[in-house]
Amino acid sequence: MSKTMIMFQDARDIEDFANKMSKYPYDMDLKRGRFIVDAKSILSIMNMGVHNKIEFKVHEDEEDLSNLWGDIKPYMA
Repeated sequence: MSKTMIMFQDARDIEDFANKMSKYPYDMDLKRGRFIVDAKSILSIMNMGVHNKIEFKVHEDEEDLSNLWGDIKPYMA
C-alpha cells in the first residue's frame, strides 16, 4: 500500500483526477476525516470538497506505480 496527501483547487481538478484514476486497475481510496470514498468516483470526491488536504491510498503491492504518481503529481499537497 502507498499513500500521499492531495488537494483539489476546483471541480475540474476533481473530474480530471477521477478520469485519470479510472484507467488504473488498482483499488484506490481518498480519506478526509472519518470519510473514505472511491478515488474513481467523481461524485464521491466532490463531497470531499476543494482546498482540503485529502489522503490518497493505493491498495497495491506493485512497486512500479511511477505512471500513477506522475498522474497525481499536480494534485499533491
